Amino acid sequence: EVQLVESGGGLVQAGGSLRLSCVASGFTFDDYAIGWFRQAPGKEREGVSCISVSDGTTSYLDSVKGRFTISSDNAKNTVYLQINSLEPEDTAVYYCAADSAYCGVNPDYMTSWGQGTQVTVSS
Repeated sequence: EVQLVESGGGLVQAGGSLRLSCVASGFTFDDYAIGWFRQAPGKEREGVSCISVSDGTTSYLDSVKGRFTISSDNAKNTVYLQINSLEPEDTAVYYCAADSAYCGVNPDYMTSWGQGTQVTVSS
């Protein structure tokens, strides 16, 4: 059974930082791509970052480059998203997703999803 569990969200003031975690199970972690997506109220779900676990290749949505960093700890089957310089516009539910081939920002290609973790940024 494929399972993805996100954690690390919370309420943070603008300018602060958070590190989100995604713990994966039920599939061969090293052979998959893991992505982070977010959905704000009234907005479409959008991809923010992705990592190919096997070789460490990463990609980012242009608007988050320089503030968001994705990484993996293969021994723990965990992917992280470090978010710095948080802005109120970053407020959203953040989801972890996995696919066996695709690593990008299009949510339509991801096959497995976690339940999400809420990030709220206050001014």
